[in-house]
Amino acid sequence: MNDRGHARQRLDRRSFVRASLVPAALAIPDGQARRSARGAESPPEAAAAGPEIIDSNVHLFRWPFRRLKYDRTEALVRKLRRHRIVQAWAGSFEAVFHKQLDGANRRLADECRGRGDGLLVPIGSVNPVWPDWEEDLRRCHEPYRMPGIRLYPAYHGYRLDHPELLRLLGAAARRGLLVQIAIRMEDERVHHPSVVAPVVNASPLPKVLARVPEARVQLLNADTVFRSGHVGALIERTRTTFDIAAVEGNGGIARLIADTHPTYRGRVPVERLLFGTHAPFFPCESALLKLFESPLDRPQLDAIMFANARRLLG
Repeated sequence: MNDRGHARQRLDRRSFVRASLVPAALAIPDGQARRSARGAESPPEAAAAGPEIIDSNVHLFRWPFRRLKYDRTEALVRKLRRHRIVQAWAGSFEAVFHKQLDGANRRLADECRGRGDGLLVPIGSVNPVWPDWEEDLRRCHEPYRMPGIRLYPAYHGYRLDHPELLRLLGAAARRGLLVQIAIRMEDERVHHPSVVAPVVNASPLPKVLARVPEARVQLLNADTVFRSGHVGALIERTRTTFDIAAVEGNGGIARLIADTHPTYRGRVPVERLLFGTHAPFFPCESALLKLFESPLDRPQLDAIMFANARRLLG
C-alpha cells in the first residue's frame, strides 16, 4: 500500500477524540449516554460514528486502601458507556484480599447481572495454592457462568512455576475458560506497609504454557514483563496476550508494536494486545488517550479496541 492509501486508513487523533472522548468532555447526561450506547433515541449515523470498545480489565467493589471515584458499579458502568465501551470484563477487588473466594465470586456474578446493565462480564478468581480450588473453578464455570478467571499471584502467595498453577491452567483449558493473570495491581512502592506483594516474575511462563498449549492466557498490567527479557519468549513460544493499561510513554503502544520503545525489551504484535483500562484504579481516559496519541492505523485500532478481545473470549 502506498503512503496515500495508508493515510486514508489512518484514524486521526481528532476523529478518535470526537468519537470516544468528546461525549464525556461535553458531560452528556447519564440517561442520554446510555440511550446513545444502546442505539435508542439516536439517529443511525450517530450510533455508527463512534468506535466499539471492549475493556478487558476492570474491577468492581472497593479497593481497601483508598476510595476510588467509580467504585460503585452503576457509576462505573455509566462512565464506561460514556466512552463507548460496550463490554467490560470485570474482576473483583474483594477477590484480591478475601480468603473466602466463592463468596466473592458469587457477589461478583450477582453484581454484574443485577447492576451491570448488560455491559459487565464477570471474571471470577481462583487461588491454586488454597485447598479445594477445583471446586472454586467449577463454580465459576457452572453456576456462575463465568467465561474466565483472574489470578493474583503476588497477593495470593505463589510463583508462576508452582505445580498447582500448571494443573489450574490445564483444568481451565478443558473447561474453555480464559485465564487472566494480574502481574500488578499497583506500584509496589506505594503498597500499604502491611502488604507483601512482590513483583511477579514471568520468566517461568513460557515453559509452563508450553505444557498447556491449549490454554488461553492474558497478562494484565504487564509493564514489568515488557521491561524484562521474557516478553520475546512469551510471544514466540506461547499464545499469551496482554492489555494496554500499563503501557507507558509517548506513543507507547505503537513503539511496543514496532519494538522501538526505549525501555521495553521486545516487540508485541498488535494481535496480542487488548484494550484494558484497569478502571476504576486508573482513569479509563488514560487508556483511551494512549490509543489516539499513538500513530496507529484503523486496522490496528480495531484490533486493539475489540477484534482481539472477541477472538480471545470466543
